[in-house]
Amino acid sequence: MKREKPKAKGDGETHNKTHKGSAFIAKVPKATRPTVPGYEFSAKKTDLLAWKWAVKRLKKSRQYWIATARPDGAPHLMIIWGLWLEDSFWFSTGAMSRKARNMAENPRCVIGTDDAAKAVILEGTVELIDAQHPEFENFARTYEKKYKWDLRKMVHAVYRLRPNIGFGLYERKFDQTATRWAFRERGARQ
Repeated sequence: MKREKPKAKGDGETHNKTHKGSAFIAKVPKATRPTVPGYEFSAKKTDLLAWKWAVKRLKKSRQYWIATARPDGAPHLMIIWGLWLEDSFWFSTGAMSRKARNMAENPRCVIGTDDAAKAVILEGTVELIDAQHPEFENFARTYEKKYKWDLRKMVHAVYRLRPNIGFGLYERKFDQTATRWAFRERGARQ
């Protein structure tokens, strides 16, 4: 039985979703081909990866890679635990960790899923979330369910990354399925 490859859906489609009493509108990012000098990708838009393919991997991943920049511009790459909730990636880290200090200086970072053969990579900006934030308790409950760890008992900083750009890379059909998702309106820095 031949598996159907994931199809791209969403040139900015909007979907109404609800989550335990809170309503939000999730906009499916626009899918295009990435521009990578030296690589030739299929021109067919029918082979683009669907955003729900990416969401599935963002939710399934247990560990994630996070790349931040040190104050002198040197890269810093580390493993974190986190969650894809609604339209953002949420994670925690020690308030004095290298990545937390990096994000205090420069809130831009990159998140990647744990399976490089079916990778989802998100570039965006983080914001620090405190325990009074309306979505904090939902994050803490979901995090505890996934990791069996109650971060409410720890002194950890919680962050939410809102992606600007995303990439989907399916290794087995890389040249046919490489996908770039744009989350912001045209004219926004990407």
